[in-house]
Amino acid sequence: MMRPICSALGLMFCAHAMLAQTARGSSTGSAGGHDVVVRARSLIDGMSDKPQHNMEIVIRGNRIVEVRPANSTSLPPAAQVIDLGEATVLPGLIDTHTHLFLQGEDPAAGGYDVQLLKYPASYRVARAVVAAQRALEQGFTSIRDMETEGAGYGDVGIKQAINEGIIPGPRMSVSTLSISSTGGYPLEGYAPEISVPKGAQLIDGPIEARKAAREQLDKGADWIKVYMTHRSWLDAQGELVSQPTLTVEELKAIVDETHGWGRKVACHAYNGPGLQRALDGGCDSIEHGLQISDAQIAQMLRQGTWYVPTLEVYYTDWDPADTESGKRDRKRVALHGVSFSKALRAGVKMAFGTDVGGFKWSDPIAAEFSREVQFGMTPMQAIQSATSRAADLLGKRGEIGVIAPGAYADVVAVAGDPLADVNVLKTVAFVMKDGRVFKSF
Repeated sequence: MMRPICSALGLMFCAHAMLAQTARGSSTGSAGGHDVVVRARSLIDGMSDKPQHNMEIVIRGNRIVEVRPANSTSLPPAAQVIDLGEATVLPGLIDTHTHLFLQGEDPAAGGYDVQLLKYPASYRVARAVVAAQRALEQGFTSIRDMETEGAGYGDVGIKQAINEGIIPGPRMSVSTLSISSTGGYPLEGYAPEISVPKGAQLIDGPIEARKAAREQLDKGADWIKVYMTHRSWLDAQGELVSQPTLTVEELKAIVDETHGWGRKVACHAYNGPGLQRALDGGCDSIEHGLQISDAQIAQMLRQGTWYVPTLEVYYTDWDPADTESGKRDRKRVALHGVSFSKALRAGVKMAFGTDVGGFKWSDPIAAEFSREVQFGMTPMQAIQSATSRAADLLGKRGEIGVIAPGAYADVVAVAGDPLADVNVLKTVAFVMKDGRVFKSF
């Protein structure tokens, strides 16, 4: 039985290597040493409030060197022109909350637990490679991957393989194992005398917290991911309650250590005391934030805390309406949209994130855009949340998320007008990353 499995894995990795080689050899400026000019009817640059029309993007190597009206300057004889006609071009999209090592597992097939208990590490890596390619194919040229869910430092290796051109995928910021407290993360519910793996690194006390941060930073974490809440339920009054995990002192040790390395801390926090501890402990971004009070929004504004809402994922896989968990699922979305709208009106810094992996990578990642618009963003604001604003969160302003001189040549295109209907972003037809075409009309 082992021979066919190994052969299948080998064929898959060969296929990805061939695709990467094809991408490296595709018609681009860096490959041939000449300029590439991308033209389209409409251009959304990621910063401006209005699109520009009949523009061209001049690319040299892996950088944009000029953005100008089409045909305004004669081109060198060796320049290659990519004319996208009536399309709309945008900066490569950025998803700041992904899980390459999750695949929207079917509960009937074992759900979350089966990954840690039955799937070999090599199998999980193989699926993560496919997920990385899927992100790129959908136009997401950069991601912040928010932990490996029990797959160790696998995200560091995936990032390295992408950077070296071994496999196709987006630019990655990685957060490795994540951190929670004892009783604060699955696997759970097994006989107490049995030791089972956990999906996060569990700590107790500020000393262990700081040590865990040091270990993860030393082994390649760009961000530290911390769980400040765990399971949630409805109380007797029907209000959402979320179990807090780390103390303020534990989080402060992590934040202090991480900031000392020049890196940042993202905090998973639904609501209540856990979310308040996340803010008091100095986290840099609140992930999910299902229920944020007015006072907490004011604190986020004072501290400059980012908000990554991940709206769409909470509309999937609801339990039946007459069950306690089903009532909780519906309460979450009822609160979430309100919090998003309040934070938006107040001016909280917001970046696009989807929690993809929590749902299947074969589903459209860009479904999040329509939820942002539903709860108050304009289509342009939604696009900026996944371009220049997301770049700001990642500390890469001017490098990614914009079509401007000096930025990396990450360019995507859609056939329709995303300002008229953001759903056209679900079907990205052209993808260039680092000046190389990975997908074309």
